Amino acid sequence: MQDIRDAILADDTSALAGVSVPESYKGITVHADEAGMFEGMPSREKDPRKSLHLDDVPTPEVAPGEALVAVMASAINYNTVWTSIFEPVSTFSFLKRYGKISPLAKRHDLPYHVVGSDLAGVVLKTGEGVQMWKPGDKVVAHCLSVELEAPQGHDDTMMDPEQRIWGFETNFGGLAELALVKTNQLMPKPDHLTWEEAASPGLVNSTAYRQLVSQHGANMTQGDVVLIWGASGGLGSYATQFALNGGATPVCVVSSPEKADICRKMGAELIIDRSEEGYKFWSDPETQDPREWKRFGQKIRELTGGDDPDIVFEHPGRETFGASVYVAKRGGTVVTCASTSGFMHQYDNRYLWMNLKRIIGSHFANYKEAYLANRLVAKGQIHPTVSRVYPLHETGEAANDVHHNSHQGKVGVLCLAPEEGLGVTDTEKREQHLEAINRFRGV
Repeated sequence: MQDIRDAILADDTSALAGVSVPESYKGITVHADEAGMFEGMPSREKDPRKSLHLDDVPTPEVAPGEALVAVMASAINYNTVWTSIFEPVSTFSFLKRYGKISPLAKRHDLPYHVVGSDLAGVVLKTGEGVQMWKPGDKVVAHCLSVELEAPQGHDDTMMDPEQRIWGFETNFGGLAELALVKTNQLMPKPDHLTWEEAASPGLVNSTAYRQLVSQHGANMTQGDVVLIWGASGGLGSYATQFALNGGATPVCVVSSPEKADICRKMGAELIIDRSEEGYKFWSDPETQDPREWKRFGQKIRELTGGDDPDIVFEHPGRETFGASVYVAKRGGTVVTCASTSGFMHQYDNRYLWMNLKRIIGSHFANYKEAYLANRLVAKGQIHPTVSRVYPLHETGEAANDVHHNSHQGKVGVLCLAPEEGLGVTDTEKREQHLEAINRFRGV
């Protein structure tokens, strides 16, 4: 592993073709025999630091159409939090189900799960039949794992019946020194970004692109008013950038003055600070308060000059969904994923049906959407949102930050990279965008 690291740090990636693949590597895992460790505890009290382990694990064989990647950096997504607290189900059920489809898929059904759905690194080895990628290529990976043997996925790969999220519903994820991916997950690493910066957009950037921009999501157009919950967070920070980049008007909902300042740095002007306004959409755990929906809608109209949102970018879920349906304009769209505050949504259907609104479910992105989202990062039109970076052995702490929303943007994790700031090959482009690249740092 040291030879691999040295070759990458020396930018002698051609030497990787001759390096022996290690028999094992270090990865962040959860253990099947600990899946019940948090039973009976409220979600907020479940501690990822207790369930995420740094283990030596055997290196999997590389099958046709796959690549083994030396991971320089990765990042934390909410699916790693869900994995670590075994909610809504243990991910070992996903691995077991995947393992039944073929002998090669059986490799993933193990008593440990190497987690993580982001990476930036260097291709170390490819399987048979791979033509587009070779050892030494600098890459990032999107997290769509898909078989594409059934007809349903050939118009939109997210519709494939065997579509899965790598590192969450499959094994050998990116929070590790090595990762196993299908080569159709690979995309070129943006050359003006460091390893940790390049690793961080993957899942959330692609998810926000499909959810907001794509024809499969809200199909945002110029001039749209877009209400964005958690606009400085992992998903919301990319939605805010896409809205601004695409000629829409974001209305950014945040929970503190510090988060409001981040949105302003991104270029947003219309901001609602929930802590300042004191919205209480639930009068008790079972009852929502429509008067608060109305007050929230009035605030939006004050900011927009009387317009309701054409699109509501929804991901908190239970806490906010009733308000989202209420405030969307007549004929407007609520596009939803994630549900980090709870999966069981409640809303007043009269406001949906009588005002001809739509709810669209959106989940990650297909390969083309992920490629286009990454292309915008590579062009310097969309920027990473890294606020903090941890070493691999402190991944539990990083996941705990995300679990308790004590972070901004994305939390990065160094894997083989020994320190931050490495991996940049286009310093001129970096200088052009340095302020935007760093606007989340230290917040």
